[in-house]
Amino acid sequence: MKVLIAYYSKTGNTKQMAEAIADAIEKENLEVILKEVEEVKAKDLVDYQGLIFGTPTYYGTCSYQVKRLLDESVILHGKLDGKAGGAFTSSNNIGGGNETAILSILEAMLIHGMVIQGDSEGDHYGPVAIGGLDKRAEANCQRFAKRFADLVKKISGGLLL
Repeated sequence: MKVLIAYYSKTGNTKQMAEAIADAIEKENLEVILKEVEEVKAKDLVDYQGLIFGTPTYYGTCSYQVKRLLDESVILHGKLDGKAGGAFTSSNNIGGGNETAILSILEAMLIHGMVIQGDSEGDHYGPVAIGGLDKRAEANCQRFAKRFADLVKKISGGLLL
């Protein structure tokens, strides 16, 4: 079972989050492919059982690099159905549009028919870092990764479909 973590990071904060999530998913015995989003081709998204996208928050939404991949993924309409999806973001301040940035990614994943799991604790929509990767954000990345890995295993084992 393979999980793709594709991210854009201008300052390195989102990259740190991606690496923390990748490390935690690997501990759950899943193969993780970690790539900068510009290296990812839309047609290759079908090769993974789980897709996680990370972005800095720009004006309350995702970066254009992530948005471009989401837009190009229209060629896969219906082919990502049933795969696990998730997102994370970083921003400079607490009211910087973090949740709306994550939701902009999750909306596209839902249109693809992907399975999204929220969280009743911590960061509800996906991990958020304010500034750098502090202890709170790192804990939320690890929790998200564990729960995401469990979701991928359930889906791949046919327990949800």
